[in-house]
Amino acid sequence: MANDNTPQHSAAGIAFMCVGVASLCVNDAMAKALTDVYSPLQILFMRNIIALPIAILLTIRMSGVAALRSRRPLAHFVRGLLWIAATMFFFTSLMHLGLAEATAIVFVAPLFITAVSAILLKEHVGWRRWLAVGIGFVGVLIVVRPGGAAFQAAALLPIGAAAVYAFLMISSRWVDPRESVWTLLLWLTGTGAVLSAFAVPFVWVPLQAEHIWQFLGIAVFGTAGMTMMSQAFRLAPAAIVAPFDYTGLIWATILGFMFWGDMPDLATYVGAVVITASGIYVIWRESRVKEAA
Repeated sequence: MANDNTPQHSAAGIAFMCVGVASLCVNDAMAKALTDVYSPLQILFMRNIIALPIAILLTIRMSGVAALRSRRPLAHFVRGLLWIAATMFFFTSLMHLGLAEATAIVFVAPLFITAVSAILLKEHVGWRRWLAVGIGFVGVLIVVRPGGAAFQAAALLPIGAAAVYAFLMISSRWVDPRESVWTLLLWLTGTGAVLSAFAVPFVWVPLQAEHIWQFLGIAVFGTAGMTMMSQAFRLAPAAIVAPFDYTGLIWATILGFMFWGDMPDLATYVGAVVITASGIYVIWRESRVKEAA
């Protein structure tokens, strides 16, 4: 369905976005639980190899068999490497940080996207967006607290994940514009599975029967989350649905408290609010600039 500004489509887009974000938070919580036994690389490999048949069926169902092919496979190969790097950074951070804290930091990604677009792609970014980017990074410093007693080096990992994710999003411009979002989802999952397969034997731990359902869960919830978020952007403008990505902070806090008893401290809450406000402003401002253009 085409992107539309009607109230019905906007409401549906928001609903898809909220459910998709919640699904990804469940995916992250399951991944965090699995890091007690398995390496992040093995978790990533298992998620992608289980999700690949689901992604194939989704692509055929939504865009037909022709969508399984790509006109620029090399672009997908590079995106697969970026996808693995971003996921590895984030999953590794979950081994050491609370779910809400890691999620709050990684939400700096939209600010990285704006900065990278301006610096590398020479896109015009006005002073208002640069100010919002700067304020957002101040929010990261509030959460991370470098030099303070509460500082953890692991807090740098979700920052790395956000930076690599920004490059991943920008790299979508290298893909043939005639390819559908489902082709991108399929190739991202497929290249992630194939590339991680080369390294996973070095960290492989035999699977325990009681963990099978969790591996299935991260594949299902991860794929469902990405699919629903993609559908949200098809139904409604990005300026309407993108801010609801930050509802993930609520779910991450709830799940972190339910399963690990984690409660973010005041500094994390303050930093998360600053990051969220900056990200939402950047999204809103970019939509206004595009409308004016």
